[in-house]
Amino acid sequence: MIKAIAVDNEPHGLESIKMYASKINFLDLKATFVDALEALEYLKNNPVDLVFLDINMPDITGMDFARMLPPTTGFVFVTAYSKYAVDAFQMNAVDYLMKPYGLSRFLQACEKAH
Repeated sequence: MIKAIAVDNEPHGLESIKMYASKINFLDLKATFVDALEALEYLKNNPVDLVFLDINMPDITGMDFARMLPPTTGFVFVTAYSKYAVDAFQMNAVDYLMKPYGLSRFLQACEKAH
């Protein structure tokens, strides 16, 4: 079972992740956050295996957030911008989902993490 959280300053983006995560039996989405700083606080006491991350967020970018994660925590970027893809994979991102995406593409990312 993969324990995960999602961080996206757009509630609609989080709703998509919640909906798709509920359909994947090996994924346990523990929490969602519109505020990246709140997510970092949560992770101090609640380690997870995987983080779904938007890139463009107001207080901290998804790229910076990913750099703060323990090396054992995987991350999948979920964004509307293709221009960060090369950087994401250089950072060893598990995957890079381009909004809008469907269940099959979300499942593919989760299977890579699994």
